[in-house]
Amino acid sequence: MFKISTFAKLSKLSLKTLRYYDQIGILKPRKVDEDTGYRYYSADQLLELNRILIYKELGFTLPQITQLLKEDISHEQIQGMLRLKRSEIQQMIDMEQARLVRIEERIQLMESEGQWETGQEIRIKAEVAQTFMFFTANGGEERIPELLRHLDSLLTKDLRQWIQGPQVVLWREVDGKEDEFEYEVGYFLTGEPPAVSEPFQLRNLPPEPMVASMAFHSHSTFDGAACVHLARWIEKNNYQIKENEPGREYYLPLSPEQDAQYIEIQIPITCR
Repeated sequence: MFKISTFAKLSKLSLKTLRYYDQIGILKPRKVDEDTGYRYYSADQLLELNRILIYKELGFTLPQITQLLKEDISHEQIQGMLRLKRSEIQQMIDMEQARLVRIEERIQLMESEGQWETGQEIRIKAEVAQTFMFFTANGGEERIPELLRHLDSLLTKDLRQWIQGPQVVLWREVDGKEDEFEYEVGYFLTGEPPAVSEPFQLRNLPPEPMVASMAFHSHSTFDGAACVHLARWIEKNNYQIKENEPGREYYLPLSPEQDAQYIEIQIPITCR
């Protein structure tokens, strides 16, 4: 048995918290000395306390935890709940990390306002017709990393023998929805495979006679600054963006040591 002061040190909780837990009945001491009023806790109660703290981490209130402790919830069920919570938190961290990268690039874009030199070459090129295997999705630009990971997870061994080149993202703005795009995410194919299953679709992407192309290395998939520079170049050189044609982005991971990727952005254009 441990005095409450010792139990507090072992559990890393304050005396005030332990007394409150005793008061509401969520964790009562194993024994109370009738003469001195001292509270005593057992080592097993550290495990009980751990379960209480797990439920708190999962977002339950103390009254809800009191009820949960009365139910016969197995270790496997609790572990499943924790894994789900871990996945949710990791997703939030990934989203905030991507947001941080976008904010940093927005700052860099503001700092470069009025400066035309980007250090990147912009070229005009043509794209040939291609067989395109893709799935569709909607969302903001922050979804691109998630969509590229999902694309990679969908590839079977049989499909991999048909793909060529980098990952491809075609994007169009969604009418009436600010900051939302319709994406087609996939690969160009060397031929036409016998069959593809959902969510993949196949279509023949027609040739594009003239695109403005900008290629660069990046540590993120956010290309807002590059798109601004590309748009400025198109306007300055007296071209116009072709209506009703999707923009194209190509993503090619570099070596793990470089922790970066090669990105090419293409915007279909016409002469004014």
